[in-house]
Amino acid sequence: MSLRCGIVGLPNVGKSSLFNALSNAGAEAANFPFCTIDPNIGIVPVPDERLDILATINKPQKVTPATIEFVDIAGLVKGASEGKGKGNAFLSHIREVDIIIHVVRCFQNNDVVHVEGNVDPIRDIQIIDAELLFKDLESVEKKIDRLEKQAKGDKTVKGQVDIVKRLKDHIEKGLPVRSFEITAADRETYGDLFLLTEKPVLYVCNVDETDLASDGRQNPLVEKVRELAAGQNSEVVVVCAKIEAEIAELDSGEKKAFLDELGLTSAGLDRLIRAANRELGLINYFTAGEKEVRAWTIKKGTKAPQAAGVIHSDFEKGFIRAETIKYADYITYGSEHAAKEAGKMKSEGRDYVVADGDVMLFRFNV
Repeated sequence: MSLRCGIVGLPNVGKSSLFNALSNAGAEAANFPFCTIDPNIGIVPVPDERLDILATINKPQKVTPATIEFVDIAGLVKGASEGKGKGNAFLSHIREVDIIIHVVRCFQNNDVVHVEGNVDPIRDIQIIDAELLFKDLESVEKKIDRLEKQAKGDKTVKGQVDIVKRLKDHIEKGLPVRSFEITAADRETYGDLFLLTEKPVLYVCNVDETDLASDGRQNPLVEKVRELAAGQNSEVVVVCAKIEAEIAELDSGEKKAFLDELGLTSAGLDRLIRAANRELGLINYFTAGEKEVRAWTIKKGTKAPQAAGVIHSDFEKGFIRAETIKYADYITYGSEHAAKEAGKMKSEGRDYVVADGDVMLFRFNV
């Protein structure tokens, strides 16, 4: 599975610059609103040093990392839910992503115009949140109308109307759908709406280079975003989009030297990708051999047959067992054969829950 992230924010906060750094896809970045009209899409490898180490051990013909997909969605403005700034088209793109990467500007620069006239990340966040809520409210009201027409004499549908009306009340209080407490079964009542504020959010503070070494701790604008995010159980990643674009052009050796010079242990984009995986509860397992070493992304809690199905549906249908070595054991013993000889390869059945970093070989019969 490939994680799909939608990058949103007001115009001129650094979305396209961040996207360019992520994907080197050449998305146009310019100093005027609505520079991005059609969404740009970039598929980016997920950084994982474990994959590199497994490749060093196995010397395969091919190394395939897990991937993450980024969608650069055009800058939203106040009134987007009513169609302003081509808002309806932009909002529709958000429905298709798994997680929202909300970029907020936390730097001062008179040469870069701000669509609202001054820099205020909390106000900017509230503008975007309001537009998403307005759009969700519109979708929910239409759902209620449809259900009420079907509800005459049908108690099941009447129950569905009650659920969606409660959701409408929740949204009207300015609360996102993701904070609406409901059972998984009842959620199916409105699951077909793909509501925008139901998606998890990861905040990215775009800062000046001088704020990087302290992770924005000296920047009061960043701290305000952290306080807001903490109330939502969301993460905050601090980046300088301009610097990230420079880092993306360097090879691995130059990249490390540049990061050391900045006092950083990893690029902001690497931290962003890892945070996005955490927000969605995703982990990686590996397959390793002479032909290929590869990372596979699954939801935390996935059992072995379903993990096998990520490789191919036949693996899940004909699942027999999974030969599994913990990553730490694989590295300690230096090969699959040595780990097996040491009794570290375990034969797991259908109920085995795959752990992050497991090195796996699936046995199946179709």
